[in-house]
Amino acid sequence: MSKTFSRTMARKRVMSTDGVLIGTIKNVMVDLGTGQVVDLIVKPDESFRTEGYRMDGDKMFVPFEAVKDIKDYIVVDRYLLQKSA
Repeated sequence: MSKTFSRTMARKRVMSTDGVLIGTIKNVMVDLGTGQVVDLIVKPDESFRTEGYRMDGDKMFVPFEAVKDIKDYIVVDRYLLQKSA
């Protein structure tokens, strides 16, 4: 994946590789020591069932390793998403 500025990810929608709308980016979590993005913080879509995923209140944590592509949507591998829960 090519390099991307975090500001280009602001308010983008997150979709799984199988076409399910997951939610909208609210923030990113970064390791200050390395500068690497660790997690995307996502507000889940009302239609997305969040059971089995890593949650904190109304926020869902998407490990950056699950991200497959960043264009019009941020595309993530839902298997890697569930695996981290």
